[in-house]
Amino acid sequence: MDNSNVALITKMVLEAVEKQKASEDNGYMVPIGVSARHIHLTQEHVEALFGPGYQLTKKKELMGGQFASNELVTIVGLKLRAIENVRILGPVRSKSQVEVSATDAIRLGVKAPIRESGNVAGSAAIAVVGPKGAIYLDEGCIIAKRHIHMPPKDAAAAGVHDGDVVSVKADNERGTVFNHVQIRVDDSFTLEMHIDTDEANAAKIATGDTVRIIK
Repeated sequence: MDNSNVALITKMVLEAVEKQKASEDNGYMVPIGVSARHIHLTQEHVEALFGPGYQLTKKKELMGGQFASNELVTIVGLKLRAIENVRILGPVRSKSQVEVSATDAIRLGVKAPIRESGNVAGSAAIAVVGPKGAIYLDEGCIIAKRHIHMPPKDAAAAGVHDGDVVSVKADNERGTVFNHVQIRVDDSFTLEMHIDTDEANAAKIATGDTVRIIK
């Protein structure tokens, strides 16, 4: 290899290192959305809890065609430990799922695993009580894995793809770094990182604060 090639390769390596350093220093800024405990239900389970033919009613629009409903239920764990006024998110799904924080899981007496939404196989059992009835889920109670929703344009700008796992830093007085943050990309999403109330309180973060992807 002649000297000119060595010099060129050295220049390319140095530029790559500088680019990576700049990316780590600046990152890609993402707003935070703190997600409280909530539940997703099938239509069958909606009717079991609220009565035959019942339809969820919309309280607030959320991203991706979802909405916070006006309907609230009580979730009951082992030893009949309960949490009241848990909001249902719509629209109805193909499988019911309860999302709680780690503190909630301790309070309920359930061993809820950390999972991506929708992955409930082998998760914790839980009961749900509504005004007209109750259901028992053999599995379905999870602690949601922290994640970032992105439309394709933000994913391209951040240099990430659907399914990637990144690290994210909150540049506040706690200086918290969140590892194992999953990227979710879809045209219906708006840019937002979702963490639960435990994570937010520990890092002193509120909805609307921003964090940066450091990969």
